[in-house]
Parts: sequence; C-alpha cells; structure tokens
Amino acid sequence: MLRHRLFVLQQKFLITLILMLGAASIIEAQTKDKPQADTKLESIDLLAGNDLKAFRSSKSKMEPWAFVDQVGIDPKQPGRLSRSNDEKQNNKKILVNGSKGRSHDLYTTKSYGDLKIELEFMIPKKSNSGIKFQGLYEIQIYDSYGKQKVTGDDCGGIYPRAEFKPRYHHIDEGIPPKVNACKQPGEWQLLVAEWRAPKFNEQKQKIANGCIVKATLNGQVIHENQELTNPTGHNYKVKESPTGPLMLQGDHGPIAIRRFIITPIVKP
Repeated sequence: MLRHRLFVLQQKFLITLILMLGAASIIEAQTKDKPQADTKLESIDLLAGNDLKAFRSSKSKMEPWAFVDQVGIDPKQPGRLSRSNDEKQNNKKILVNGSKGRSHDLYTTKSYGDLKIELEFMIPKKSNSGIKFQGLYEIQIYDSYGKQKVTGDDCGGIYPRAEFKPRYHHIDEGIPPKVNACKQPGEWQLLVAEWRAPKFNEQKQKIANGCIVKATLNGQVIHENQELTNPTGHNYKVKESPTGPLMLQGDHGPIAIRRFIITPIVKP
C-alpha cells in the first residue's frame, strides 16, 4: 500500500512538473513574439530659445528669417503677411521669412532618418512653401483653400517630379492628398507627418523605399503608408541615402511658423 502511494505521488509530481515546464515554454515563446519597446522617442523643438541654432547658417544675401510677436494677412496685400512687435512684452515666438516673404531655405544642422514632424504654419493668399524630409522628399505647402480637384502640387500633396530645362516644369502630377484639408489664408494650420527613410543593405543597395507612414493636415488624414520610389521635384534623380537634413522652404512665398517639433525615431 505504501509503495502504491509513493508511486501515485511521484506520478502527480511528474505531471505537475511537465505542466509547469510547458507553461514556461509558452510564456517564453509569447515574450519572444511580442514586439519589444526598443524605439526611443525624444522630441526636439527646433524653435526653442527663439533662435535658429538648430539650422545651418546661411551666407545668402536674402532678407533673413526673423521672430515676431504677431502675424496676419496684410489687408493691403493679401498675398503677404503683416507682422508686428511689442518691444515691451518681448514675446517674439513666431518665425517669418522676411518682410517680403522671401528668405533662404532652412536646413537642420543634424541629419535624420526616420522622423516625425509637427509643423504649425500660416500662409497668405497663393503662397507656397514646403517641408522636405532628408532635404529631398517634399510635402507641399500651398494655398489650396476651396480647390475641388487637388494634385501633388497642392497643400499636403507629395510634390511632383520636375525638371529645370528648357524651363522648370513638372513631369507628373505628384501624389495628391486624400482630401483637401487646407484652411483659408491667414488661419493657423497643423501638419503632422511620420517619415520612414529608405533602407539599405551592407552593400549600400536600397532594400526599401522611403515612406510617408501617416500624414495629417488639420486633423484629416492626407497620406497613409505612401511609398516614394524616388525623391521629389528636380531632385528625383539624386542618389538616395538613409539620412539627411530636414528642410523648410523659404524662398517661394510668405510663411509664418509658430510650432516646429521633430521626433527622431531611433532604434538603439
């Protein structure tokens, strides 16, 4: 009888041990399959300190960018922005590209690959600017308010490929935004976009295209999982790379910026 009891206890022990080992294996497998929180996110305010230290210096003879207190549509010239300063308050937090809306392009001092941006901007009537990931892949900023049919040349569009000769012209229509979310001139607008840079193997061969993972303009989705097979505009033949500076266009028309946040997506 005693021997029988010992045998039963041993069997129960072995069964329990097997069940415990099986459960441990399942947990380990689930842990391996579960995505790890290996993405480091740290936002950078490119306008912090109300200066342009985050951008390359320029030797351009064009009127420089400046920080002001307030901006709005110039009532006498709707294609320009008026600006004002209150020297007593010293609250210059809005960046503008000169009094005439023409200044040099801004390039960040650092280069980035995968990146998220938040850009709050204002433009007057028929003004034109753009944001270029790695200095090559452009999301257009343009006064497209009320336009029924939009192309890549409109606000939120992925800019068309282009050539300079015999004179500057587009060779396709680019990629239009899913919706025309552009507000009327003189209103603040918010562009939020996540960029996934092109990827290369050890032989420097491209193995994945660049991609607008998601972009919204004023809260409306304008692009999602949109791959770009090549750079935009006249840069479409430029050799691609895994990183590059972020560029804000400043020489095509008046623009005001009151928020410019970037979040590099870096995997350690």
